[in-house]
Amino acid sequence: MSDVPKLPASRVQEIIDEVRRAVGECVLGQTQVLDALCAAFLAGGHALLEGVPGVGKTLLARCFSSSLGLRFTRLQFTPDLMPSDVLGTNVFDREQGTFRLIRGPVFTQVLMADEINRTPPKTQAALLEAMQERQASIDGTTLPLDGAFFVVATQNPLEFEGVYPLPEAQLDRFLLRIDMGLPEAGAEVEIYRRAVAGTLVGWDDRALPEPVVGPLEAAALRAASRAVHVEEELLDYLHRLASAVRTSPHVELGPSPRGALSLLEAGRAAALVEGRDFVLPDDLKRLLVPCWGHRLLLTAEAELEGHTGRRVLEDVAASVAVPH
Repeated sequence: MSDVPKLPASRVQEIIDEVRRAVGECVLGQTQVLDALCAAFLAGGHALLEGVPGVGKTLLARCFSSSLGLRFTRLQFTPDLMPSDVLGTNVFDREQGTFRLIRGPVFTQVLMADEINRTPPKTQAALLEAMQERQASIDGTTLPLDGAFFVVATQNPLEFEGVYPLPEAQLDRFLLRIDMGLPEAGAEVEIYRRAVAGTLVGWDDRALPEPVVGPLEAAALRAASRAVHVEEELLDYLHRLASAVRTSPHVELGPSPRGALSLLEAGRAAALVEGRDFVLPDDLKRLLVPCWGHRLLLTAEAELEGHTGRRVLEDVAASVAVPH
C-alpha cells in the first residue's frame, strides 16, 4: 500500500461528489442509502443492505463498484452453497500431475453476497472470517485478499422460512446495517418514465457509470477518512453514548469497545462524505442505528414488551447531552 497516493482535500471532495452524482443518476431516490454505503467503504468496513426485493440493492452495489473502477462479483447464497464455493479449492490437474488452485469469488474487490442469510452457518462463517481477516485459508494455505476488498451483503428482513439468521458475533463484522426502503418521493415516477423510454439503468452493463477513479485513488480515499480530525470531547461523547446503551434496562448486551470504535470510524467517513475534515456530534447520532442496531441484544422482557434496537438507540440519542 506504499504506492497509495496522498490526495489533497479538494481532490478527495471532488471524487466523492462525482461518485455520489454518478451513482445517484443510476439509482434514483436513495441518497441516504448511498451516503451510508460510501461511509462504510471509506471507513474500510463492510455493509449489510436490508430491503425487500426490487428496491435496487444489486444495482446500487454494481453502480458503486463501477464508479470506483473496482472489480465487481455477485454471489447468490443458497442452502447448498459450500465454503469452497466462496473461497476456492485445489483441483487435481491430471496432465501436470499436481494440484491447481482455483480461486473463489471472494478474490475480487467488491463482492455482493446476495441473500447471505439463505446459506448455512458454516458457509456464512467462511465469508465472514475472510471479511474480518482480509485473507482466505484454502486447504491450509492462507492467501491475502485485495486491499480494496469490500463486501455488500443483502438480506430480506421479511423472510423467515428457509433462512439462517446471522448470529450477533457475525453481524458484528459488518460496519453498517443499512435499511434500503422505497425510493424517495418523486423518484419512483422518474423510474417509470425512464423504463418507458428505455433509458433505465440496470438492464445491461453498458449503462453502468464510467469509473470516476481507479483502485489506487479509491484506497487513497480510505486513507483520507482515517485522517479526519476528532476532538477530545467527541471521544467523551462516544463513551457516554456507549455507556448509556449498555446500562439501558432493555439491553442484555450493548456495543463492545470494538463496536464503539466502529461508530467512530463510520462518523469520520460520514464527515468526509459531507465535505468536512472534522467529526460533529450529529455524525455519530445519525449513525447510531445503522452502526449499533445489529450489535444489540435486547432482554427477553424488552422484546416481549415490543421494544426494538432502533427505539432504544433513538431514546439514547435523545437523552445523552451533546457537547457544544
